[in-house]
Amino acid sequence: MNKTANIKTAKISLLAAMSAVVVAMSVFAALLTPALAFANEESSSASGIGAIVPEPIEFVPMLIAFIILCIILGKFGWPMFNGMLEKRENTIREALEQSEKAKVEAEQTLEEYKKQLESARAESAEIVASARANAEAIEADLKKKAEASAEEIIAKAKTSIEAEKKAAIAELQSSIADMSIDVVSKLIANDLSDDEHRKIIEKYITEAGSFND
Repeated sequence: MNKTANIKTAKISLLAAMSAVVVAMSVFAALLTPALAFANEESSSASGIGAIVPEPIEFVPMLIAFIILCIILGKFGWPMFNGMLEKRENTIREALEQSEKAKVEAEQTLEEYKKQLESARAESAEIVASARANAEAIEADLKKKAEASAEEIIAKAKTSIEAEKKAAIAELQSSIADMSIDVVSKLIANDLSDDEHRKIIEKYITEAGSFND
C-alpha cells in the first residue's frame, strides 16, 4: 500500500513539474514579447516604460504561443510522460508482485520446514520411548527369570539338604541302635533279648530325633 501511494505521489509530482514547465514557458513568452517590442522602439528613453508594460494587442501572440505550447505538450509531452509513468508504475507493480510471491514462497518453505522438524522430533521421541520400553521389558523379563531360577535353585537345594539330612539321621539312628544294643547287651547280659533291647533304644532315639526336629 505504501509503495502504491508512492507511485501516485510520483505521478502527481511529474504532473506538477509539467505544469510548472508550461507556466515557465508562458512566462518566458510573455517576457519575450515586450522585449522584442522594446528593441524595435526608436527612442528608448521615451518609450521604455511603455515597452515594459505590454499593450492588450500584445497578449494575442502570447496567448497563441501558450495555446500552441499546450497543444504540443498535450500531443507529444503528455503521452510521453504518461507512458513513462505507466511503465514505471508497471515495473514497480511487477516488483511488488514478485516480492509478494517470494514472501509467500518463503513462508510456505518455512512452514514446511517447521512441519518436517516437528515430524522428526515426534519420530525421535517415539523411537526413544520404544527403545526405553523395550529395555524395561527386557530388564523385567531377565529379572523375572533370574528370580525364578534362584527360587528353583533354592528349592532344589532345600530338598536336597532335607533328603540328605533325613538320610543322615536315619543312618545315624541305625548306627546308634546297633551300637546301643551291643553296649546294653554287655551291661545287662541275658536279662533282655536283642529285639527288646532294639525296641527300647529305637524308641529313645525316635523321641530324641523328634525333639531335635
